[in-house]
Amino acid sequence: MNIEFQSKGLEDLYFFGSTEEKTYNKLSKDIIKRYIKVVNYLKAANRIEDIYPIKSLHYEKKKGNLKGIDVVWINDQYRLLFESSANGQNIIVNALLLEISKHYE
Repeated sequence: MNIEFQSKGLEDLYFFGSTEEKTYNKLSKDIIKRYIKVVNYLKAANRIEDIYPIKSLHYEKKKGNLKGIDVVWINDQYRLLFESSANGQNIIVNALLLEISKHYE
């Protein structure tokens, strides 16, 4: 899957393991390590359906005020929100990473 980052902070976390962006610079090393692992799962997938069998990700397509947003779990507390888009054959192959969200906040 093609991965794009909405913010420089998410990109820095993935490539360098740290960031100066205030939103993410307080994340623990464990959360960052798990975030990188989740992004690698997404990158390795040829299409969105390839991540369905990975139960630890708990993939879901949101409804309500987050309609159109996809979510995978980083751990039991943090989620990675992203938007997916399809190619010409309506196979979802692109993901725009939006944010790391603390669940229930």
